[in-house]
Amino acid sequence: MNTTIHHAFLPCTDPEAALGFYRDILGFEVRNDVGYGDMRWITVGPAGRPGTSIVLHPPACDPGVTDEERRVILELIAKGTYTAITLATDDLDGLFDRLQAAGADVVQEPVDQDYGVRDCAFRDPAGNLVRINQLT
Repeated sequence: MNTTIHHAFLPCTDPEAALGFYRDILGFEVRNDVGYGDMRWITVGPAGRPGTSIVLHPPACDPGVTDEERRVILELIAKGTYTAITLATDDLDGLFDRLQAAGADVVQEPVDQDYGVRDCAFRDPAGNLVRINQLT
């Protein structure tokens, strides 16, 4: 049996800004862009790896979410404490430089962690924490 991660979901508060980050800066390809009313679900992923995708989705759009819950969720997203994702690259310093030059919100510059990983961190346009590990 082989089980893999097919889709990960991240809330997205500004679809165009998210495309600028994930497609234009990180270089992910857009696999799907579906709208419903004023909401969009955008699926992106690394080129040449069709089995792994991130779905950028409208936050707190479920009908059962109260206005107060929606407010709290949006505050947590903006603070970067609602959710996170970890990516990996074979050129951490190069990707860091590209993200920083594009004006991405730097949380942590590349550093060798005590637990054996070299990584850096950014916030995407919605505020989600995006950690990036150096592949060994």
